[in-house]
Amino acid sequence: MIQKREIYDALKKYFGYDEFRPLQYDIIKNIFAKNDSLVIMPTGGGKSICYQLPSTLLPGITIVISPLIALMKDQVDGLNANGITAAFLNSSQSQEDQAEVFHLAEKKELKILYIAPESLSMFDNFLKTLEVSLIAIDEAHCISAWGHDFRPAYTRLNFLKKAFPKAALIALTATADKATREDILKQLEIPNASKFISSFDRPNLSLEVRPANDRIKQIVKFIQQRPNQSGIIYCLSRKTTESIAEKLQNSGINAACYHAGIDHEKRADIQEKFIQDKIDIICATVAFGMGIDKSNVRWVIHYNLPKNVEGYYQEIGRAGRDGLDSETILFHSYGDVIQLQKFAKDSKNAEVQLSKIERMKQYADALSCRRKILLNYFGEHIIKDCGNCDVCKNPPTFFDGTILAQKILSGIMRLQEKEPLNVVIDFLKGSKNYHILEKNYQNLKTYGIISDIKWKDLQQYMIQLINLGFCEVAFHESNHIKVTPLGRNVLFQGTKVSLTSLQDFNKKKTKQVEVIVDSSEYAELYEILRTLRRTIADEKNIAPYLVFGDAALRDMQKKLPLNVTEFLEVSGVGQKKADTYGEIFISEIKKYVEENNIEIKKTTIEVATPKKERKKREKGGTYKTSYNLYEQGLSIEEIAKERKLAKTTILGHLLKMYEMGFELKISDFITDDEFAKVKKAVNEVKDPSGMKDFFIYLEEKISYDKIRVGLALLNRG
Repeated sequence: MIQKREIYDALKKYFGYDEFRPLQYDIIKNIFAKNDSLVIMPTGGGKSICYQLPSTLLPGITIVISPLIALMKDQVDGLNANGITAAFLNSSQSQEDQAEVFHLAEKKELKILYIAPESLSMFDNFLKTLEVSLIAIDEAHCISAWGHDFRPAYTRLNFLKKAFPKAALIALTATADKATREDILKQLEIPNASKFISSFDRPNLSLEVRPANDRIKQIVKFIQQRPNQSGIIYCLSRKTTESIAEKLQNSGINAACYHAGIDHEKRADIQEKFIQDKIDIICATVAFGMGIDKSNVRWVIHYNLPKNVEGYYQEIGRAGRDGLDSETILFHSYGDVIQLQKFAKDSKNAEVQLSKIERMKQYADALSCRRKILLNYFGEHIIKDCGNCDVCKNPPTFFDGTILAQKILSGIMRLQEKEPLNVVIDFLKGSKNYHILEKNYQNLKTYGIISDIKWKDLQQYMIQLINLGFCEVAFHESNHIKVTPLGRNVLFQGTKVSLTSLQDFNKKKTKQVEVIVDSSEYAELYEILRTLRRTIADEKNIAPYLVFGDAALRDMQKKLPLNVTEFLEVSGVGQKKADTYGEIFISEIKKYVEENNIEIKKTTIEVATPKKERKKREKGGTYKTSYNLYEQGLSIEEIAKERKLAKTTILGHLLKMYEMGFELKISDFITDDEFAKVKKAVNEVKDPSGMKDFFIYLEEKISYDKIRVGLALLNRG
């Protein structure tokens, strides 16, 4: 059985993180237990680590079913950059390229293999020869007709469990409502799969809806006030993407359009340039963005109203994947609603699609916290407003709507939660139409209980209750309105409800766009590191975020690492990237620190009296915790287990304390002979680019950890 320590070691080694995000560790444990999993985790929530990390510790190969051939190379490049051997197979490859992948897999030198669902039958015989330990189905919502991006090829994936019975299967998606989740399990024939549903909250994304007046003028101003930022503008039609891109270009903005009507090679080139930061803005149809792991998209704009909440949420999730603050804007017009309704009427499940368009319109019209609405839609009920949407920043007038809410919710319950919104309103209003009389609803207790409120006003109050999570639309049950657990608290436990006064409905304010200025400490260093990253990426012909993401650069800006040990403490810096890029980035940081006379505070040693010794040990933060355990006689392995951190992280803590003047018994980490060899390597190797150069010079006989210790010993003198 894989040990917890091994999992955390792999997290630090390959991904550069000390801690998992919520649910990641539980999902990985479930995989190692050979159980199937359904993972619902928002874009940017860290889904890929859930199968990429296990692949490094499992004996066989991991097969990843990915829907977009064009993005497989990007994903594989990212894995290889982290030291995980990966490849892809698809119909666009030459026979020579395919043969090379076959060869690597047969030699068991491949840990992850990406393949499109349409290509599975082509490589079926080859796949059956492999020892498959894990099968990951990415973008699993494509399996379901209830999902927002249904693909027929996904419906044939139920053979995977039969073909590879010993392999665990994990299905992952960023957006799936209750109906879609149930359908995924049914279609894949994994009814007993463990369900992991992460929080859908992305607090780093600001949410804003604006009227669709002078959209181009607003967008140009918005972009000009955010120079050098990457962004995506989503449009309903191909023609609109072309028109907007042209207008932006005429305003001196580095933009391009992307849609399915563009030649495949040109499309791929546009996408590649966007990923590599050579194009700042993409104007695209919704086909663009799925599977793109570009972490530094700083904003997403919807030029038109999306056709459903799932698609909208997935699309805005492409901003701020690195966790840094990012912006989203949705332009809303009645004309978009009409156009979407026309499209939906021709679809196979028209009733469901029309209902989802209506929910999207309700979101755009809402006068309550937008994040609440999104989270409630996905079944995550919260009470507190987010403070980071346009409604929270410009709040409307509220009134105590508890009694009104209780009447509405009671009416839904009296109808046994088996009627859609319009029928519930008719019932509450006391209507005598055919549907009401045919079912004898006029004889129920709450019939006509809200006859004093206009029909359209009552509709708006019901929409508010849906948006606030007190009731919900069951799309897969003929759009019936059902009371949620939150709503039952209102009925039976007296939970208070605040509703928005309808006099504010058409008085929403538009937030003024502010000029974005980087006022963070050492902001110039961040730009220096961005330029360095750009140079390295251009030389290697890879995306800049494959060197380091924005979040890692921000952490370097904050921590100012001046040696390899400190560099490994930067979030997102694993061993492979430290070896490859560490010295060149450290060199730039040192240069900046020296040129700007920045004083790096170090703890100094004082003569040890009991009081001063205690004071000294209060310094060092998390390093101190590891050091105290070391002083108690614990080994690095024992400290790592105790603190649930990687061994490399613990070693970094101890070496940091050593550099700060605290004592270590160096013989615990390196012998005199090994230190002499490291010292010789430092003197002999000219202009090293990283520890890898020393490792090679030492004929790979002295480990990286021992080299780190040797360097720390030399630095302290």
